[in-house]
Amino acid sequence: MPQEMISEEGHCPFRGHRTWYRVTGDLRAGPPPLIVAHGGPGCTHDYLDAYRAIAETGRAVVHYDQLGNGRSTHLPEAGAEFWTVELFLEELDTLLDHLGLRDRYCLLGQSWGGMLAAEHAVLRPAGLKGLMIANSPSSFPIWVEEALRLRRDLPGGVHEALLAHEATDDFSHPDYLAATEVFYRAHVCRIDPWPAEVVATFDAIDADPTVYHTMNGPTEFHVIGTLKDWTIEDRLHRVTAPTLVLTGRYDEATPRAAEAYAEKIPGAQWVILGRSSHMPHVEEPALCMRSVASFLDEVAA
Repeated sequence: MPQEMISEEGHCPFRGHRTWYRVTGDLRAGPPPLIVAHGGPGCTHDYLDAYRAIAETGRAVVHYDQLGNGRSTHLPEAGAEFWTVELFLEELDTLLDHLGLRDRYCLLGQSWGGMLAAEHAVLRPAGLKGLMIANSPSSFPIWVEEALRLRRDLPGGVHEALLAHEATDDFSHPDYLAATEVFYRAHVCRIDPWPAEVVATFDAIDADPTVYHTMNGPTEFHVIGTLKDWTIEDRLHRVTAPTLVLTGRYDEATPRAAEAYAEKIPGAQWVILGRSSHMPHVEEPALCMRSVASFLDEVAA
């Protein structure tokens, strides 16, 4: 992406703190801009940087770091009661207002970002012209069931090593970390080596795991945080925005974990990328971008 495509970078005031954002393209020209919400909770925008390519179609793209992460204000002292779905919904609305986009925007959420995007969409905001839910579960209990199934299918005693150290909460043990990496290489990102932007996000989580550990847990598959019982399946019928669901063939967000989005959102489309796991935007970038751009051109021109 040419450097000159970046038209704006700044901070949005939010609850006395600051939410960092970056605009690629021109917000004042072209079709409704695309807002990109990252995963975690507790990741950063970096690993989703590939979605800047959508700006080459003439549609501005907005990345942002959710509160507590990346270039936004960090609050390591904040307790579990602070980090809620409602907090991040309010932050998204505040950013839309700050950028003057409340009346015309599209929203792509990846992983936790897709869960957040779905929570936003069930409220039926009038300005939401297109919704993309990428690599996201509709229910964390189902996500965990599927993660356990995927773990059991890994070779070399990976699942048993994970169980042994989870029983003692020894998440920093070298054997636990090694087993975790095997899972991640199979079901999170299958590119070897990982792209620099993916490494940057995981490094950021390690540097400040406040949000990730509080809301999710120590790993992608050991969900013991405040979101462990979260589900949106009983509310998905309320979504009125045109919707695209994206998953990868080897995704930790398995078809079972994601299918409610496609089945319960009226008229939703579902694309499964055959060579990807949890990050098709870097594993199959050309196909992923074509899928997103075609959907946006179809429903939100």
